[in-house]
Amino acid sequence: MHTHPGAAGFMERSLDRFTSHFILRLDAKGRISVPASFRAVLSREGGETLFCYPSPDRPAVEAGGQALMAEIEDLIGRFPPFSDEREQFATALYGTSETLKIDAEGRVTLSEQLKDHAGIMDAAAFVGLGHKFQIWAPDRFSARLSEATGKMRALRKRLGVERAAVPQRARE
Repeated sequence: MHTHPGAAGFMERSLDRFTSHFILRLDAKGRISVPASFRAVLSREGGETLFCYPSPDRPAVEAGGQALMAEIEDLIGRFPPFSDEREQFATALYGTSETLKIDAEGRVTLSEQLKDHAGIMDAAAFVGLGHKFQIWAPDRFSARLSEATGKMRALRKRLGVERAAVPQRARE
């Protein structure tokens, strides 16, 4: 069997990424299981906790582990210390965030604030985005997926046209 030379590297990288999507139900106590593959990524990042905050741009919860925290720290660190911009980012991201403990059965309890923001009632969609994931109400995720797929198709066509305009040697 012939494999692409980068296939092994891709497989290794994919093990530390949140991929796919899962729709899961909340139990009678309001707990929900974090997908096993997502828990594995969080574990490799060294944590049994989940960092979450309401998405500032969509009706979803942003979630992840150490990689997401590092990205936020990097983003906030781009602004000068004590600047209004830095404080606004920190307030919006850290001031609304929650750290959720994953229990022995792999479940978390989303706060009412997080559930209300995302419109989560009795089920939630966990959606992998590589370095982080989002938690959506399933119907809202379905609409988002349709929108994202349409935009991706248009972008892919545009990139294909742009790529075709570049001579082959320039791409290598």
